[in-house]
Formats: sequence, C-alpha cells, structure tokens
Amino acid sequence: MTFPIIPDLHDGEDKSSPFGNCLRNNFRHLRKWAKRTLTDCFRLYDREIKEYPLAIDLYAGRFCIHYFSPGRDQLEPPDNLIVEIDLLLKKLFGVESSSIFWRTRSKSKLSRQYEKIRNSKNFFPAQEFGVKFLINLEDYLDTGLFLDHRETRKLFSTGVTGQKILNLFAYTCAFSVHAAKAGAAFTKSVDLSNTYTSWGRENFILNGLSLKNNPIIRSDCLQFLDEEFFISEKYDRIIIDPPTISRSKKMSYLFDIQIDYVPLIEKSLKLLTKGGMIFFSTNSRKFHFDNAHFPACTITEISHKTLPLDFKDPKIHRCWKITT
Repeated sequence: MTFPIIPDLHDGEDKSSPFGNCLRNNFRHLRKWAKRTLTDCFRLYDREIKEYPLAIDLYAGRFCIHYFSPGRDQLEPPDNLIVEIDLLLKKLFGVESSSIFWRTRSKSKLSRQYEKIRNSKNFFPAQEFGVKFLINLEDYLDTGLFLDHRETRKLFSTGVTGQKILNLFAYTCAFSVHAAKAGAAFTKSVDLSNTYTSWGRENFILNGLSLKNNPIIRSDCLQFLDEEFFISEKYDRIIIDPPTISRSKKMSYLFDIQIDYVPLIEKSLKLLTKGGMIFFSTNSRKFHFDNAHFPACTITEISHKTLPLDFKDPKIHRCWKITT
C-alpha cells in the first residue's frame, strides 16, 4: 500500500487573508477524508470568492490552478493574481514554484481536450481510493484524471467482480482501471486518441494489471459499437462519458452529444447482457435527456450520488443509470 502524498499546513493561524482562510479551512475539512480514503488528488478551492475566479486542484503535493477568465478581454490571469496565489500557496503548504501550475479556462479561447501545450513528458503518480493514475500538469489542457468523476468511478466499479466492462470515450481509462482493481474479469476501453490510449495502458501497468484482460482500442466509438454488435460481443456494464462536441480530424462527422446520444445509447444497449447497466454522463449544461427514446429501459438520474464533496458546483456534470 502506498500512502497518499498530502502536504501539511505551515502558516499557523495567520488569518490576514480571507482567501487564505478559505484555503486553510477547505484543506482541514478534506485532509482527514483524503488520508482515510487513500486519495491525494482533490479540489482544494472551487470559486467560492468572487474576486478569485479560480479552481485549485491538488495532485500528490502539486497544485494545478485553473483561472476562469471573466471576459474576452482578459484571457490570461493578471500578474498580480499569479504572484499573490503563488506566495500564498508557498506560505500555506511550504511548496516551491516548481509545484505550482496554471491553466486558463475561457469560453472565448478555442481549446480542445487533446490540445498539446508543451512536451515536457513530466508524468507523476497520484492516487484515488488507493488506485494510481499518471498525472501530467504541463503538456495538455487536461491533467489525465477528471476529478469531478471520482464518485462516479467508485459507484460504477462497485459490484463488478467477475463482470465484463466496456468504457467508451475512455480518455486515460480511469473507469476501466477502477473496475479492474475492483475485480472485473475483463475491461475494454475505447478512445480515438493515440495519446490517451497510450496513457491508459501506462495506468494499467502502474497498477499491476494485465493488458491481456484489459485491452485498449483506438477507434471512433459509434463505429466500434457497430463492429462489436456484428461479432455478438456482450458486456455487463458500459460507461459512456462523451465530449459535448468533437471536431476531431480522425472522424468523418461532427459529434454532438445532444444529437448523437440517442444512437450511442441505442447501439450500446444491443451489447448489454440481460440485467446489465449503462452509466451515461455529460458535462454539457444545456443537455436534455429524453427518456422517450428508450421506452424499454428503466432510466434513473443519479447525478446527486456522483457529486464529490470537494466540488461546489452541483451542475459540474449529470449522470444517468440505464437498465433493461
């Protein structure tokens, strides 16, 4: 067992900064839970104070700061804000500048999940409920692990012993790794990106899991589902967590979740064993799920069960469980 890497507080009881007080209180609230659950990656701050439009995520002693640009004219964080936050994190947690990383999130900034920012290849392990994942805070817009789905992964992997699992739009295969560690007999992960399928393989290796029983396929998910149906493959549980919009050059069409969720779920249902279940999730705030498209299914929204305690926004994602 590897113990989680969680920093200590270093500043005593200095209450001169309201923002510092917020960070200190949040950390004290979360650290006992983090140590108990063997988790060292979680959200420390989630835009609680208007003057600080930030989310701060902690990954095994390193800090990833997401700056949410308030408008089109201010795409990057002001220099004085960067200096203030960096100094405060150093004071509170005793970290060096090399452990603090900044990201900008802007509606007007054209960015893609697969966009490469630089090429440091600086990966390090963090853990979630004792399951290890490789994190990269330098090279891509996203870090390798979507923290808002921590509880979704736990819920999905509960009771999977001996089951066969399919993970669509797998990213770095976190759902599959959790399921395999929880006793799933077989997982198959599908994603269109070479970068993330390779990253997923490394996550399995990091956890001592055989790739023979956990294959990772580079493919367009809708096309893949047709191919699996043709060879009569069946799965006990399927997780579907697609992007809202995808304009990948590797696809012959524009993927739009509001349009394509219907064929996506219909095709997945054809691969489901009797008594099996599908978890479907989206981060789209405008998405509407119409149960009438699936009259033979029992559909339950379970979003409230999948929201982590460290996220303040109840609309960070939505999730449904679908059974036949």
